[in-house]
Amino acid sequence: MAQQAPFQFLPLGAIIQSFLVGKTNIVQSFPKQSIYVSHNAPFFGETIGRVANRLSNAKINSLNGRSYQLAANNGVNALHGGPVGWGKKVWEGPTPIGIRTVEGLQGARLEGGESVEFKLRSEDGDEGYPGTVDVSVVYTAGTQREGGKEVRVLGIEYEVKLVGDEVEETVVNVTNHSYFNLTGKDTIEGTEVTLCSSHYLPVDEGGIPTSSCTGTYSGVTANQIFTLGPVEPDIDDCFVVDPSKASSIPIDTRQEPLHKVVTAYHPDTKIHLEVLTTEPAFQFYTGKYIEVPEVEGVKARGPRSGFCVEPSRYVNAVNVPEWRGQVVLKRGEVYGSRIVYRGWNDE
Repeated sequence: MAQQAPFQFLPLGAIIQSFLVGKTNIVQSFPKQSIYVSHNAPFFGETIGRVANRLSNAKINSLNGRSYQLAANNGVNALHGGPVGWGKKVWEGPTPIGIRTVEGLQGARLEGGESVEFKLRSEDGDEGYPGTVDVSVVYTAGTQREGGKEVRVLGIEYEVKLVGDEVEETVVNVTNHSYFNLTGKDTIEGTEVTLCSSHYLPVDEGGIPTSSCTGTYSGVTANQIFTLGPVEPDIDDCFVVDPSKASSIPIDTRQEPLHKVVTAYHPDTKIHLEVLTTEPAFQFYTGKYIEVPEVEGVKARGPRSGFCVEPSRYVNAVNVPEWRGQVVLKRGEVYGSRIVYRGWNDE
């Protein structure tokens, strides 16, 4: 019997459908694309765009000399690109594009490197956003052999270009919304986690930052282990790698160093996960609001059945003068970013 591929993707949303460590799929998923269409309210595995996370009052206050009103799909705010964001659209692909490396990856040489590309054209006015853009997601899969263990590696590279002549600038913030579960069980309880930073963006009750200053997250110390319990800690916040760089983040971060932002480990399965990125921030979410019923023999998923690590630019950045340079894509420029997942077990 042929061994199942460690990574599987879908044209819908350029979704990551599986990430096998041993025999455990460590991402929440559905067995076929049609169920994602009907049941993926939590955004399992989706490529999120045109703008990940939230925009205040579902509005771009100033772009191309005007404002843009968007759909309010998260209270009064816009979330994850709107009701039919990029994660809900069918992309072109996967198209094999040969062997690639993952730049900046530390440790043993990457073996494999087979890569596939998904493409999407997002037209001017798509979910209210200005300008026609072409989007590319490249997934590069391989392994590293370290200490006798096989580490499975998935590199993700995003590229967005403003190709239409409708406007001079648009706004972009792309990420992946996989939910990780290392336990092999119904919830993430017992997972040991570290975050690279305790700097975060304090937000109002709608998830919008209350100022352009970062705060220190109570209960999180940079690079110190904390354990996810049955209910606490309940986290859904944007952590910042280096607050001093907020106003100098390039629109294309792909040449920035890869920074290890999150590690996770579960002592029962002995599965490890690392998330690295060139991005300046990451949303860490412990899955409080997951509510997916049983469907076609797939068991229901409830609160804390997965946790998310969403590397990205700052929340609501286009509406904050000090941050808008992170997300405003002008004609002739290229938006880019990279994420790397590493997974292995000790057995």
